[in-house]
Amino acid sequence: MVQILQSKDITLLELETIFGLQLIRNQEFFREWQDNLLEITELEKQQLDKVQAGYFNLLKYPPMLENVVKMSVLDPLLFISDFYLAPFYVKSEKAIEIYAADENTIIKGSLDALVLKEQFWVMVIESKRATFSVEAGLAQILAYMLANPYPEKPSFGMIATGGSFMFLKLVKGETLRYATSKVFELRNPDNELYDVLRILKRLSQLVISPTS
Repeated sequence: MVQILQSKDITLLELETIFGLQLIRNQEFFREWQDNLLEITELEKQQLDKVQAGYFNLLKYPPMLENVVKMSVLDPLLFISDFYLAPFYVKSEKAIEIYAADENTIIKGSLDALVLKEQFWVMVIESKRATFSVEAGLAQILAYMLANPYPEKPSFGMIATGGSFMFLKLVKGETLRYATSKVFELRNPDNELYDVLRILKRLSQLVISPTS
């Protein structure tokens, strides 16, 4: 009998058991969020300061739900990062199905925003309720990244709760392996959206030109 799981309900244990997914803690596995980051302009910093100020203003008027996070934080960040320009485009509510190797388990679901390049999956971005930890979306976004039909290239992702951001890398091969970045928090001193933007720019550069 075929078991059907909804992506929003999937757990890390199920991904590990069904697909053999492994967490890699070695920092050398995911250097892309740490090395060769691009500088950002003063104008971009000013824009990110406005995004941060808008987020703190919205916190005064709970509940801050998923769509509000997307409109106030995630969408401006994608715009500043040029993910609305060619060769990228954003497609919402993309349905996915993932089959286990024995085809006895199917994971179904849809994601909030999928950034594509020439119809290739290059970055999956999932927003969650602002009061949730990024951990709440980790298994779900990994399920989406597993559906990437181009296993020869790494997949990159980002979970955004509004006030927290975390990047992911997934590599397919004989073993499915993934790693995460540190968590960037808007509550921390300064504006960590600067770092988030630098990483987004770097990952988009790698996707367009993998040898850069």
